[in-house]
Amino acid sequence: LEAKELWDQFHKLGTEMVITKSGRRMFPPFKVRVSGLDKKAKYILLMDIVAADDCRYKFHNSRWMVAGKADPEMPKRMYIHPDSPATGEQWMAKPVAFHKLKLTNNISDKHGFTILNSMHKYQPRFHIVRANDILKLPYSTFRTYVFPETDFIAVTAYQNDKITQLKIDNNPFAKGFRDTGNGRREK
Repeated sequence: LEAKELWDQFHKLGTEMVITKSGRRMFPPFKVRVSGLDKKAKYILLMDIVAADDCRYKFHNSRWMVAGKADPEMPKRMYIHPDSPATGEQWMAKPVAFHKLKLTNNISDKHGFTILNSMHKYQPRFHIVRANDILKLPYSTFRTYVFPETDFIAVTAYQNDKITQLKIDNNPFAKGFRDTGNGRREK
């Protein structure tokens, strides 16, 4: 996992990821470094995001707590890395970023975004499939990797001010929150 220290900082506070109707990218972005692949073989890299448990959460007294049973989940979508399929050599050359994956709460999404329920906890999973063709995916051998520090609660607005601050401090695109004036809406 790339930027593990940053993920750990978020994890300690309880990572939150904003979901919107139009789709929102994750921050920190999910990036991994891959090793040990057969240089000549072709691989398809994918990601999915699954429910971490069967609970619904609420942010109460500055912390996340269970607030009941989870809402029904939408069927999960696999996000196939756009460079797939590629050789092991290509995948191992540089970190693999899943920065184009978007999170949404729009259950009728037509863009292939990952549909999540707000106030639920999720776990991203990374899959390496040895296959030279998307159609061979279901019949191919694969490995799944889970980084527990990447779990998060999906929200429509940040609940924890410390998470908001960490995002502002580390995300160059978090302009809307900065006190510098640009992007800041007047009350």
